[in-house]
Amino acid sequence: MTTNVIGKPLPRVDGRAKVTGGARYATDFNQPGQAYAVIVGATVGLGSVTGIDSAPVESMPGVLAVLTHRNTPRLPYAPHKSYIDPATGERLHVLQDDRVRFYGQPIAVVVADSLDQAERAAAALCISYAAERPIVDPNDAEARPIVPEAGIQPNAAIPADSARGNAATALAGAPVKVDETYGISRENHNPMEPHATVAAWTGDRLTLWSKSQFVVNEQAEIAAIFGLPSENVQVICPFIGGAFGTTLRTWPHVTLAALAARQVGRPVKLVLTRKQMFFATGHRPRTSQRVALGATPDGKLSSVVHEGTGETSRYEEFMEALTSVTKFLYSSPNVRTRYRLVPLDIGTPNHMRGPGEASGVFALECAMDELSYKLGIDPIELRRRNEPEIDEDEKKPFSSRSLLKCYDFAAERFGWSRRIPEPRAMRDGRLLVGMGVASASYPAFQAPASARVRLLADGTAQVEVAASDMGPGTYTSMTQVAAETLGLPVERVRFSLGRSDYPPAPSHGGSWTMASVGSAIRAACIAVQEEASKGRNDRPIEATASSQRDPDAAARFSMHAFGAVFVEVAVDPDVGTIRVRRAVGAYGIGRVVNPRLAASQCTGGMIGGIGMALMERTVLDTRDGRPVNAHMADYLMPVNLDIPHLEAHFVEEVDLHVNALGVKGLGEIALVGMAPAVANAVFHATGKRVRTLPIRIEDVLSA
Repeated sequence: MTTNVIGKPLPRVDGRAKVTGGARYATDFNQPGQAYAVIVGATVGLGSVTGIDSAPVESMPGVLAVLTHRNTPRLPYAPHKSYIDPATGERLHVLQDDRVRFYGQPIAVVVADSLDQAERAAAALCISYAAERPIVDPNDAEARPIVPEAGIQPNAAIPADSARGNAATALAGAPVKVDETYGISRENHNPMEPHATVAAWTGDRLTLWSKSQFVVNEQAEIAAIFGLPSENVQVICPFIGGAFGTTLRTWPHVTLAALAARQVGRPVKLVLTRKQMFFATGHRPRTSQRVALGATPDGKLSSVVHEGTGETSRYEEFMEALTSVTKFLYSSPNVRTRYRLVPLDIGTPNHMRGPGEASGVFALECAMDELSYKLGIDPIELRRRNEPEIDEDEKKPFSSRSLLKCYDFAAERFGWSRRIPEPRAMRDGRLLVGMGVASASYPAFQAPASARVRLLADGTAQVEVAASDMGPGTYTSMTQVAAETLGLPVERVRFSLGRSDYPPAPSHGGSWTMASVGSAIRAACIAVQEEASKGRNDRPIEATASSQRDPDAAARFSMHAFGAVFVEVAVDPDVGTIRVRRAVGAYGIGRVVNPRLAASQCTGGMIGGIGMALMERTVLDTRDGRPVNAHMADYLMPVNLDIPHLEAHFVEEVDLHVNALGVKGLGEIALVGMAPAVANAVFHATGKRVRTLPIRIEDVLSA
């Protein structure tokens, strides 16, 4: 029997729970006798704590404890690194010494009977410092780029340097050149739900109701910090109110919640403020990139040079795939990439939707747009002339590549043929109108995952995986996979996630949840059917199975998703305001499990790309590293009035090599191409090329 539910635009199975309040997020798991913790962050950007006057605070009403480096036990902090953590460096050991490494670093925790009492006491805590001058700007005279240590290891996932041919010589001899520098500001994730943890001890066993995109890693991390067996830590997170990568890592507030609960002998809730989320939980790093393109007069790329520099903390080397797409997106015999880091007195950056690719593709696609104008060739035609037959970096075929299909479909849908090529040539009344386009790409990742399926005597099925769901519809899409594989109606399948004692799953990020977890569920459903065929049907039948990428396929093929994004903007020439009026994206992502959810994912990514292009920027005070706009009044993000008509389409793509389901990731790629498409549209509208994001009114109005 088959129910053919994969590919259908089913509504969310968890939708009713979310709109009625039945869905429980981290802060909803209140415990009997619960206390409240509030973090006190450093008010200097570098130095040491010289004094903490905690006695007056300890005597305030309701205060149970004030934890500082002076009275906090030394924690084991056993070695632990997952692939989500920087390979080089050591995570922050919270409240273990007097050093201040960045502004806002947790240096004390106040615990009280109520949140109001804890907040009042935290505000009253007096702390003195021996302050030093922090270096928080990559352009500071004392900032020094370094070669990332992980980037020079054999078979580095993100190599510091790569080359084929001789890009420098080819560039010098190219008849047509573009050689420019592009900048991207620091961005913060700012999901609706703040970071939160409720911690409760029962003897030497710890339960954490915690916002996490990676519950099994949070379990392992906290176990390592406290020197516990991992089975003594349980992490529970059934729902996440947005994340975009900010809760992939286990940040110090989780440790502090557990510390506080152990200290006062009561469950403790700790919720970060919006302001604290600007310096305590990572960010998209500020980057500077040079892209140099050499081409023949007919538009064939003869040389590509991509050099990128990103910020990192001094205690860890955060790397992202800044130059990775450049090596395979277009055909060129000569390509060189270089990636460097600038250690600063800041908290460690973190993966943010489309990490690396979103920033790197912005620079590459804007440079391609500049080259198209220099050559007098339509931007789409330029890309068509440089379409590679294989991945020229890895020297192997793509498992599938639908980039040109995406361009053909989206161009027709968008009405690209109506574009007048010359900048400032299109108007709507007094407004300048521009059209821009950009390519998008993101790897088709898959990680090992496991799932458990239980068939009950009443003909229903239970599916369990230690995955997470930050909003893309994981509950629904996984239910569809299980229902189709088992041949059951969707309503007879119950899918559960968000517990670390379920079969392990990878992080809910990197656009690999469906490929990884979905494949594991499929394998477990097949396994339980085999058990059921043995004839036992009067009691529950259970099977657990795992799945991972076929190593032979991984060795033979280069696996990526591709897309094309078209944007129209209107610019007021008098006041410089920019409004995205419409956008069309087409994507080749293999099999689409749920078109409704996929389209929602894409429109969300497009909106994030609008923010990246026109609004989002965290500014640090160079005197102390303080984020000066750490609030929603001055950290601008798209709201309803900023969101135009958005369309997301999927070209038909069959890829039997990526995984058993034939799916590629979707969460990141929709954001990746949006910012460069907006920037290219702004140039077409105004004739002014702005190479630093976000593009501001003053950029458009400047001479």
